[in-house]
Amino acid sequence: MKRGKFGLLVLIILLGFAVLAPVIAPYDPDEIVESQTLAPSFNHLFGTDDLGRDIFSRAVFGARISLTVGFAAVAIAIIVGVFFGSIAGFYGGFIDSLLMRFVDIMLAFPSIFLILTVQAMLSPNIYNVMVVIGLTSWMGVARLVRGEFLRIRELQYVEAAKSIGCSDFRIIVRHILPNAQAPIIVAATLGMAGAILTESSLSFLGLGVQPPMASWGNMLMDAQAYMRDAPWMATIPGALILITVLSLYFVGEELREKLDVRS
Repeated sequence: MKRGKFGLLVLIILLGFAVLAPVIAPYDPDEIVESQTLAPSFNHLFGTDDLGRDIFSRAVFGARISLTVGFAAVAIAIIVGVFFGSIAGFYGGFIDSLLMRFVDIMLAFPSIFLILTVQAMLSPNIYNVMVVIGLTSWMGVARLVRGEFLRIRELQYVEAAKSIGCSDFRIIVRHILPNAQAPIIVAATLGMAGAILTESSLSFLGLGVQPPMASWGNMLMDAQAYMRDAPWMATIPGALILITVLSLYFVGEELREKLDVRS
């Protein structure tokens, strides 16, 4: 099986678990159901955590949180990046220089420190996490879209659309953007992996999804003091993050190869 197909299969399974979390999870993710730090068993497939909560149930609901944050953050990044990139690439000149210098300024800030600063100033919750990650990760998309627009705007069918009086908005939306979607799709796939890693990092530091809501990041945070006595508390959410991110990278690479016209 090719890596892309394997990654897609894993993502479909994870998405199914996330959507059907209330049905699949045997326990309430916040309910104390058994003794603390029980090893994996038939009754508790992934064991229990430091409070006696079922880790399998929390991992399933954590998938819902992590994937939701990934989708939403990437959606915000794509919308903002496409807007700036398309304007800069289509008009060029002074507008292009102005917008790209703004992108350069944004890129000059270390994104993780910017995210940490904003999250420390705001009330940490899942909605702020989505917005902050999205608004600090659009610059790469803007550069990609700008490059595609600079190339496509010189093609004959765009010149023909201009000659018959099509508005700039129509040319951008109907003629150029559909033909620039290949790198956007790839960037969205890879960006989702980055968003999930960022959310996990924020939750691990206590600035992301807040307890008792389960996410893979704060499950790792809870496991810090039990690495020797209950290693499954850290191994399971860590493995889920690894598998999800790798699957997204596999799918992204496959899409890049399939959509690259030079291939």
